[in-house]
Amino acid sequence: MKPPASKIRILVLMAILCSCIGCDQTTKHMATKSLSQSPPQSYFGDTVRLGYALNPGGFLSAGSTFSPRSRFAVFVVFNSCVMVGLIAFLIKTWNSPLLVFVSLTLILAGGVGNLIDRVTNDGLVTDFLNIGVGAFRTGIFNVADVAVMTGALGLLIGVLKYPNSQLHPDSDSVESQVTIGKQD
Repeated sequence: MKPPASKIRILVLMAILCSCIGCDQTTKHMATKSLSQSPPQSYFGDTVRLGYALNPGGFLSAGSTFSPRSRFAVFVVFNSCVMVGLIAFLIKTWNSPLLVFVSLTLILAGGVGNLIDRVTNDGLVTDFLNIGVGAFRTGIFNVADVAVMTGALGLLIGVLKYPNSQLHPDSDSVESQVTIGKQD
């Protein structure tokens, strides 16, 4: 007997949230313990660098010069509202194509991972990864950022792959559930 699709979605949701948030928090803890008091480390011909940084801002340190009060408003209060909105959107689009569902869940997991840092680390996020070749390098980032970016890329692909009508299926319609089940 095959489990209902909604039970599978719950399992997928929980697996992604637990693994991404758990991995993010574990790697941030390890980076704090092993990298905070040492110089940056380089691997694979300087393609991967590990170095400890506390980021008061957002993506590429945007907003890092805001006052502490403004940073709290933007990066804790506003981001919390966005995470709640994302949860509501996930519930509303529960039967969306699997790619869209997984992508939204990855964005949620990354957002929650960084939000945990902000709340427990005086508004700062622990970053420790940097990749690139020569002068062409990424900014410094963490596992939560990877989840968000992977989710954003997957969401972009999902939006391009599926027409708008399929991103917001009528969950009460048996026909839409059967159609979506074939796309998963």
